[in-house]
Amino acid sequence: MRHVYLALGILSVAIGFVGIFLPLLPTVPFMLLAAFFFARSNPAWERRLIEHPQFGPHILAWRERGAISMRGKAFGLLGLTGSAIMGFVFLHDHWRYIPLGVAVICGTWIATRPTK
Repeated sequence: MRHVYLALGILSVAIGFVGIFLPLLPTVPFMLLAAFFFARSNPAWERRLIEHPQFGPHILAWRERGAISMRGKAFGLLGLTGSAIMGFVFLHDHWRYIPLGVAVICGTWIATRPTK
């Protein structure tokens, strides 16, 4: 099972790295996921993520308090709002309400997390 966790951790870091360059793909959630997988497969790589100047504080804040930075909340809520608007404009009939419902549910969850 250790090898599976290691592979998933590497995949999470790779997707998170791509997210640095693609504006709609988040980076930090994939680094959180990578830290989770590395904690179970390669503690040295987990330590490197935790000690990273960009990702480490976010990982520790999430682990300790379930906290999201104000900037992360703002971008997350902005992305959800944009997705809901695009769904409402481009989808037809009752389908247009699905992105809105997802945005409300996920946005509420994000907004209620503690702020880092």
